[in-house]
Amino acid sequence: MSPPDAVPPGAGLHPDAAAVPPEQPVDLVVIGDCNPDVLVLGDDVTPAFGQQEKLVPTMSLVVGGSASITAVAAARLGLSVALVAAVGDDPAGQFMLGQLAGEGVATDAVAVRGDAPTGMTVALSNGGDRAILTALGAVGSLTAADVPAALLGRARHVHISSYFLLEDSLGPGLAAVISAAQAAGATVSLDTNWDPSGRWGDGRLAAALARADLLLPNEAEAIQLSGEPDLAAAVPVLTAAGPRLVVKLGARGALCADGTRCYRVSVPPVTPVDATGAGDCFNAGLIAGLLRGLGLAEAAALGCAAGALSTRAPGGTASCPDLPSALAVAGTATATTPSPSTLA
Repeated sequence: MSPPDAVPPGAGLHPDAAAVPPEQPVDLVVIGDCNPDVLVLGDDVTPAFGQQEKLVPTMSLVVGGSASITAVAAARLGLSVALVAAVGDDPAGQFMLGQLAGEGVATDAVAVRGDAPTGMTVALSNGGDRAILTALGAVGSLTAADVPAALLGRARHVHISSYFLLEDSLGPGLAAVISAAQAAGATVSLDTNWDPSGRWGDGRLAAALARADLLLPNEAEAIQLSGEPDLAAAVPVLTAAGPRLVVKLGARGALCADGTRCYRVSVPPVTPVDATGAGDCFNAGLIAGLLRGLGLAEAAALGCAAGALSTRAPGGTASCPDLPSALAVAGTATATTPSPSTLA
């Protein structure tokens, strides 16, 4: 692939928590949600009310929360990763801390709440699409005060995930967190994910976007965030807000926009088993590429590869690829200039 302007590659504690040694630099700090997913997978996973019981082929308890999935995927790609989130002091929280520590994700900055349960998600997936039910629990208690300043000072990149689940708690102080990370030398990305309230942000989000280096929505989220009717109209609105923009397009790849030009990056399609967490794995691949010194298009190709390969097994993390596997697929990527009228 010969992407536009490509740059050559460069170079509260809990018994189950894993820690980054003091003073050691951290490639990536992820801030956001941490909760188990109860994943229900099958061709027909629509519940039948009226006290009817339906059998499904697969149901499993897996790592969930967009921030946690991104953290695991980034660790698989070779980055040193720390997670900032909140869980309850309960078996679900212990499950998450143990799973993350087993993947090499530092969790000493995960707050353990004694007064709230760990958040939980039920994801009903038929492979290509899914419906999601979430109880926030401790997820929605994370504030800017829970983000250790010393950790931000050691980070190369900070990624904020699931903004709308944390809007009322983290939102008021998020712009200051971003500014502090950047003042210490880190770059910052933001993935709002879907807004269950349907409000799609206010002045607090606008202040965060004005400071962030990179915004990473999917296509539906980009349209909703912009208030425009389609992606072609949404892109100039979102880039005018400040950050560079990468819009995830599912199997069609990703659209990169830097305020002056747009280009679409894609990799050969795979046959998906389950798309849960694919966008979060894309984020991890993109960030890993940027931290390797890749230009935006080449980094997006690594993101596309990580996202595509993650769909080969149920759950968000079961088939997160290692770096050599992701690089091999990214090497087959193509970059094209989309039609200005549709950005297709």
